[in-house]
Amino acid sequence: MTTKRAAIFDVDGTLVDTNHLHVVTWWEAFRKAGHQVPMRDIHRAVGLSGGDLLDHLLGGDDRDPDEDEQLTAAHHALYATYFERLPALDAAGDLLRALAGRGWTIVLATSASGAELSALRRAIDADDVILGAASADDVGDGKPAPDPVRRARELAEVPSERAVFVGDTVWDMNAAVRDGVLPVAVLSGGIPRADLETAGARAVYRDPADLLGHLDSGVFADME
Repeated sequence: MTTKRAAIFDVDGTLVDTNHLHVVTWWEAFRKAGHQVPMRDIHRAVGLSGGDLLDHLLGGDDRDPDEDEQLTAAHHALYATYFERLPALDAAGDLLRALAGRGWTIVLATSASGAELSALRRAIDADDVILGAASADDVGDGKPAPDPVRRARELAEVPSERAVFVGDTVWDMNAAVRDGVLPVAVLSGGIPRADLETAGARAVYRDPADLLGHLDSGVFADME
């Protein structure tokens, strides 16, 4: 049996404080295209891949695929204006380094890709301990499907029982449960604790700093 352990992390809302930037930029993209979508609904959909988010918010059966491309491009262009100033959550990089120092393999699992993922990784500033990332370009289906988490595990070369997945959305918890890894949630994305626990979170922390402060007594300590 392998002794390797993987700590897999979502990025938006988990390590970088970007969920509300996504809400505003999706809202503006929708508004320009003539769609009135409440920000509270957009917030709940953050964490889904672009196509799944549009299906969730606009309905998927009768939507013009050309409009999907335009909406996604508009959101990306608006969000890209923040790339050079995306704010990492407090102690995000310190958390990853602390886990790496304890022998954990660090991998990211995110719907972001390309220039967006590069900007997020610059914000975290911990590439020295991140083995790699399972991005939207690497899987057939995004969260809540288990594909991103499974791909991250494959990069780390660990079975599901040797991995923890940390995320901030219901979709993250769904993906973790479906892949069989241990689901851990943070509240920094703005989703209520009760929703995360209902979706399968085995432990819930305030943010990366809170998780870092509990490494000796929480779920990570139980797997050491």
